[in-house]
Amino acid sequence: MQTFLLDRMATPVGELVLIADEQDRLRAIDWTDHQARLMKLLNSHYRANHFQLREQRNPGGLTEAMQRYFSGELAVIDTLPVMTAGTEFQRIVWQQLRQIPCGEILTYGELAKRIGRPTASRAVGMANGSNPISIVVPCHRVIGSQGALTGYAGGVQRKQWLLQHEGYLQKDLL
Repeated sequence: MQTFLLDRMATPVGELVLIADEQDRLRAIDWTDHQARLMKLLNSHYRANHFQLREQRNPGGLTEAMQRYFSGELAVIDTLPVMTAGTEFQRIVWQQLRQIPCGEILTYGELAKRIGRPTASRAVGMANGSNPISIVVPCHRVIGSQGALTGYAGGVQRKQWLLQHEGYLQKDLL
């Protein structure tokens, strides 16, 4: 049985749940008000390799690193080790998400083109919505074709805040 380490932290836009493995790799991050969805996702990804959760403060320094991100040290998330389950297609999309620079955005269609599947924007959107490691695998940097801030499982208000925090959106535009 695999053990995952769970920690929680306050942020300016709500409390986060962080889940790491014993090798200090992030396995999941989500908002505590969506913890039921997070648990469902973990169960679907790891049911074959049963897991248990154990609370541990700051596993592998990951909570501290996320605190640094929320304090303005934005590039810290680019260095965090992650490990995901999911389908091969989902993992390709999630890897590509990490290539979107802080302060920039892409549309679902542009992301589909980057992975060599230009007609798969809906599938990219579904994979984006299934991303278990929000913020670090920055699904919030993907927007609709008309510039709409759609498709963030944590809520559009949090997506706006994250894009503003990263310098893409100006405060007076919100």
